[in-house]
Amino acid sequence: VAGTYDFLNHFFSLGIDKLWRRKLVKLIGSIQPKKILDVATGTADLAIAETRLHPEQIIGIDISEKMLEVGKTKIKAYPNITLQLGDSENLQFEDGTFDAVSVSFGVRNFENVPKGLAEMRRVLKPGGKVFILEFSKPANWFFKKLYYFYFCNVLPFIGKIVSKDASAYTYLPESVRLFPDGEKFAALLQEAGYKNITCTPLTFGISTIYIGEK
Repeated sequence: VAGTYDFLNHFFSLGIDKLWRRKLVKLIGSIQPKKILDVATGTADLAIAETRLHPEQIIGIDISEKMLEVGKTKIKAYPNITLQLGDSENLQFEDGTFDAVSVSFGVRNFENVPKGLAEMRRVLKPGGKVFILEFSKPANWFFKKLYYFYFCNVLPFIGKIVSKDASAYTYLPESVRLFPDGEKFAALLQEAGYKNITCTPLTFGISTIYIGEK
């Protein structure tokens, strides 16, 4: 789905995902990071948005070579971004390397979420922060019904037609349903050793920004 990934993301969210990333980048900018690691960078949308903060270096890693191929065509005008193949649960960086670690819609795909969170904390400098943007489940019962109808019926149907992949967008709603969002995810951050944890729901709770400090 790499070739249609960006289009479908923006289409399915009606462009709201861009606003969510903008909010995330603004929060990352509050600590004025010099070195940023963008985990599960995909096609580098968030890494490119982070260049507005003028860090010295942004490294994006992803486990999908196809996604990185698309990303590399997009970052040619951004010399401070480097993309490389990498596993979030086995980061090939020394302890205390980064001021900030970001993840945009990737944590729910970690095979071992606690291990991934611990690895991201390991590569943070003392006082550094992790910034995570992830889908979550709306609290309002009426909006939740609309949300799940759209996610479980409309999204997979259109995704199958455009991407030619029947499984990719059937997997998405199921992964969101099973993901431990809100306070449950905040508890996982705490267990991984983070402190001063915050959770900020966005757009009726469709997504949430989580921040944790090393």
